[in-house]
Amino acid sequence: MAESITLTPEMIWVLGFLALTIFLFVSDIIRVDVVAVFIMVLLGLTSVVPGVPNLVPMDQLFDGFASNAVISIIAVMIIGAGLDKTGIMTKVASFILRVGGATEKRVIPTVSGTVGVISSFMQNIGAAALFLPVISRISTRTGLPMSRLLMPMGFSAILGGTLTMIGSSPLILLNDLILTSNHALPEGMEPMETFDLFDVTPIGLALLATGILYFIIAGRYVLPVTENKGNEGVGTLEHLRNTYGLEGEIHEIFLQSDSPLVGKSVEEVEEIFHHHLTVVAMDSSGDMRIAPARDVTITTGSVLALSGPRAALDAVTQDLGIRHYNNELNHFTEVLNPGQAGVSEVVIPPGSQMIGRSLRDIRMRKTYGMAVLAVHRGEEVIRENLRDLVLRAGDTLVQHCRWEDLAALEKDRNFAVVTADYPYEETRPHKIPHAAVFFFIALGLILFTDIRLSAALMTGAIGMIISGVLTIDQAYRAVGWQSVFLLASLIPLGLAVETTGTAAWIAYQSMELLGDVPIWTLQAALAALATVFTLVMSNVGATVLLVPLAVNIAVLAGANPAVFALTVGLATSNSFLIPTHQVNALIMGPGGYRVKDYMRAGGIMTVLFLIVLIVMLNIVF
Repeated sequence: MAESITLTPEMIWVLGFLALTIFLFVSDIIRVDVVAVFIMVLLGLTSVVPGVPNLVPMDQLFDGFASNAVISIIAVMIIGAGLDKTGIMTKVASFILRVGGATEKRVIPTVSGTVGVISSFMQNIGAAALFLPVISRISTRTGLPMSRLLMPMGFSAILGGTLTMIGSSPLILLNDLILTSNHALPEGMEPMETFDLFDVTPIGLALLATGILYFIIAGRYVLPVTENKGNEGVGTLEHLRNTYGLEGEIHEIFLQSDSPLVGKSVEEVEEIFHHHLTVVAMDSSGDMRIAPARDVTITTGSVLALSGPRAALDAVTQDLGIRHYNNELNHFTEVLNPGQAGVSEVVIPPGSQMIGRSLRDIRMRKTYGMAVLAVHRGEEVIRENLRDLVLRAGDTLVQHCRWEDLAALEKDRNFAVVTADYPYEETRPHKIPHAAVFFFIALGLILFTDIRLSAALMTGAIGMIISGVLTIDQAYRAVGWQSVFLLASLIPLGLAVETTGTAAWIAYQSMELLGDVPIWTLQAALAALATVFTLVMSNVGATVLLVPLAVNIAVLAGANPAVFALTVGLATSNSFLIPTHQVNALIMGPGGYRVKDYMRAGGIMTVLFLIVLIVMLNIVF
């Protein structure tokens, strides 16, 4: 073992700052990003307080805000927002709905695998948020509780961050910390090499596969069963029942060639159903329409989506030549996804040009894309003969439509849209080629050039803005500034830990405590320490504090310091035991989870993560 390292006044002050930082993180007295900025300012003040050693040179105090890691994280957030804005991610989600099946053993690997891959190129919190409505829709269709699906999805989003060196903030930061630690290596020791984009992929794949297999095999035992607290898909059903006392479901029907409905118009079909059922969508030879106009003709092989009570359909199924029908949306999964369409309310205001006109005259379906299900007038709910109903001021139209059509209707002064919280955000599918080009340009620069990671990623980000995929204001909003300030403000503390020799002193004390043990044991202890740190503080903070320690332990033990640093960077994704990670906090409410649910399912996952991590690190490196 190396010579004993003497504790200096500078080290004592740094240890004090470390203790204060950890205490503030754990106690949650103030927000973690505010803690980081506060500590950074205190470090700067050491240069002017008499009797206190200057721990960080003033000209380096704010270097974190211009660091490679911080700029890289900003760029990744903007690129991820750009891809989402084009609707690419929504199309991926819709594909999952079509192929995911209706059982846990099929849904979990399909959704989890996709989320994991997406999370490797965008922030895991963004990937998890993207798939929340997907899980809600799958739950509605299959009857599987959301609590059985959300936790596997959330855990996979976290695990997906280990697939690439830009998949999580700690891994983005890691190469910068390695370069900083190179300055503190003993003389004559070869500097550590930084890691390329896909160096961690084999390890990440093993971790992701472990998580998916864990839930497939043990999910039935560790996942809770809680009632769904609400689905985005209840718009068509519950809203009608609760607000207007109307009974109804969405049914898909497939018409045989000899069905008497073939050749009829939409209006005639609804008359056959005595207006107990409303055609809200139709697919005729690949031409899919929401709220088809009443004069559209039903052709052979058409698929219809009908809103109304099942009894009204059961009574005439055989007579109408309906080959198959169900109330689980399969054919119309994408267009009737509650993120795309649903029930809304529109009021006819005084002075509207619609007053005195019938719905037949207005042609709500053809003109506005609205299938009117009912009209609420005073205390009366009207469903019969709606096409001939003459509108009055104050009438409320209850209708099924696409959210983009509802957004367009908000600009028409003849209507007052009451539904204000519908999930609509304008997408730009025509910008998919632009987004894809700049994404692959950034990826190519990372893989095939020596350009800095921040410059490569910022090339993709600025390309998204210049090409119109995002506006500059949308790019600003896409950045999680809390994460940026947290990371940038902690970098000076990491610098102080390294340059004052505090990391080396802690490493020496740790080595003395552990004694003469195998290298992999030191690695495992370091990974376990990183896991504990990331549970009680941010993963970025844990990485900044522990990488210098890991490097010094490796130097003293004669191990590869870069691999020990990587151990920390990966182990800070081991955040499953309690819901302190952003992703776990996000899914806790919708899934109806309690802390003990995370401890039961996450406890085993935490141990599996550590075992697979150490084994794969020693195999790959």
